[in-house]
Amino acid sequence: MLSVLILIPLVGALAVILWPGNITAFTAKLVSGLTIGLTLLWVIVLATQFDIATPGFQFEELLPWVEPLGLSYRLGLDGLSLPLLAVNSLLGIVAIYISDPQLHRPRLYYALILLINGAVAGAFLSANLLLFFIFYELELIPLYLLIAIWGGARRGYAATKFLIYTALSGILILGAFLGLVWLSGNTSFDYDSGLATALPLAQQIILLVALLIGFGIKVPLFPFHTWLPDAHVEASTPVSVLLAGVLLKLGTYGLVRFGLGLFPDAWMALAPVMATWAVISVLYGSLAAIAQTDMKKMVAYSSIGHMGYVLLAAAASTPLSIVGTVFQMVSHGLISGLLFLLVGVVYHTTGTRDLTVLRGLLNPERGLPFVGSLMILGVMASAGIPGMVGFISEFLVFRGSFLIFPVQTLLCMVGSGLTAVYFLLLVNRAFFGRLAVSLPSASPQLDVDLPSVTWRDRLPALALASMIIAFGLQPNWMARWSEHTTLALHEPYQGFVQASTLRLAPLNDSLVADTLVLDAPVISPLLS
Repeated sequence: MLSVLILIPLVGALAVILWPGNITAFTAKLVSGLTIGLTLLWVIVLATQFDIATPGFQFEELLPWVEPLGLSYRLGLDGLSLPLLAVNSLLGIVAIYISDPQLHRPRLYYALILLINGAVAGAFLSANLLLFFIFYELELIPLYLLIAIWGGARRGYAATKFLIYTALSGILILGAFLGLVWLSGNTSFDYDSGLATALPLAQQIILLVALLIGFGIKVPLFPFHTWLPDAHVEASTPVSVLLAGVLLKLGTYGLVRFGLGLFPDAWMALAPVMATWAVISVLYGSLAAIAQTDMKKMVAYSSIGHMGYVLLAAAASTPLSIVGTVFQMVSHGLISGLLFLLVGVVYHTTGTRDLTVLRGLLNPERGLPFVGSLMILGVMASAGIPGMVGFISEFLVFRGSFLIFPVQTLLCMVGSGLTAVYFLLLVNRAFFGRLAVSLPSASPQLDVDLPSVTWRDRLPALALASMIIAFGLQPNWMARWSEHTTLALHEPYQGFVQASTLRLAPLNDSLVADTLVLDAPVISPLLS
C-alpha cells in the first residue's frame, strides 16, 4: 500500500517523459496534476485506515534487496510521517497548479517535480537507514536542475551552491548511518530505536554530531544556511513553494526520526547545546530578515528562524514539545507555501519584489487588495497570532520547552516577536501608502493600474489560507494523528524531563504537570 505513494509519481514522470510526439505544456501540467492528485487521494485512504492508537509503523512493507549490505526495501507509516506526506502531496499540487502555462521544456520540468514528490514520499516512509539515504539523495539532482534551468539571472551560482551544501549533508548522514550500524555490530540497516544503546557515549556523540550537522545543513540552521536565500531568490515560485514547504522538512524530520529516535543518551547530553544552537538560528534568521529589501529573501530568512523552533522543541524532548515539532513542520509548510506563492503573484504582476520600490498595493481600486489581504493573513499566522496554525505550533513548542530550557525558550520567543517586526515592515512598505511600482527618483507612477488577479490564480492561496485558519481553530484535527507516536519517542527521555522539570517545579506546578503528561488523551483536550 505504501509503495503506491512512490510509484504513482514515478510512473507519472515516466509517462510525461515518454509521451509520444511533442507534449504541450498544458498536457504535461494536466498529467502531472492528476498524478499528484492521486497521491493525495491515497494519503487520505491510508489515513482512514490508520490506527491513531498505534505508535509504531503501520502498513509495513519488507522486501529483501541487497542483503550483504543490510539494505532492504522496508517502508512504514506512523504519526510522524503521515502529516508530512499529506503536506508533500498538497504542496506538490499547488506547485504544479501555479506553474507557468507557457513554460519552456515542460516535459523535463514536470517530470522533475514528480520525481521530487516520489523521492520525498520515499524518504518519509523509509524504515531502513540506507533506503532513507537513497531517497534523500534522489531529490538532489531534480531540484538542482529546476533551479539551474528555470531560475533567475544567478541561477547557476545558486543551484551549484545548493548542490555542494546538500552533497556535504548527504556525506555526513551516510557516514553517521554506516558508523552506527558497523560499530553496533549489526548486519542490517533497518530502523531500530535500540541501535545505539550498546555504544559508548563518546561514540554516540560523534555519530549524533555528524547527523546534526548533516540535517542542520538541510533544515537549514545557522551557520549552514547560506545556500537557502540564494536558492529561493533564484528559484521560480513553484520551486520555492516546494523547497520551503516540503524539502526543508527532510532536515527536521531527520533530526526527530534519527537523532531524537536513535540516540537518547547522546541527545540528552547535547540537548543544552542544541537548544542554544536553536536560539542562535532563530535570532539570526529574524534579524537577517529585518535587514532585507527583497520580499522573497525576507521570507527565506524567516524560514531559517522558524525551523530553529523545531530544534528547540526536539532538544526539550517533552511530550508537548515533540508534538510541537510535528505541528511546526506542518504549519511552516502551509504558511511558507502561502507566503512564497503571494510573493510570486506580486512579482508577476508588478515586475519587482523590491520593498524600496513597491507601495500601496492594498489599493482597492487599482492595486492588489485580495493578495494584500491574504498576505496580511499569512504574516499574522507566521507571527503566531491566535486563531491560526502558527500560534498553535509555537504554543506547543514554547510551553513544552520552557521548564527544560527556560532561558533559551524566552530568547526564542523574542525571535517570534521579531517575526512580527520584519513582516510588519514588509506589509507596511509594499501594501500601504499611495500606489506606486517605480523608484521615487525615476518619476514614480502613482496612478498605475495593475492587472487584476483572477480567481483561478487566487484559488491555491485561498485554499492554503483556509487550512491555516482551520487548523488554528481546530488543532486536534492534526494533533490526534501524531500524539501516540510522539509519546513513544518521548519514552526514553522521561527521566531527563522529570529531573529537569521537578528541579524548576516551584515556578509553576500546573505547568510542570502539563509538561510531564504522559497519557496521550490529555494532549488532545489541551488543544481542543
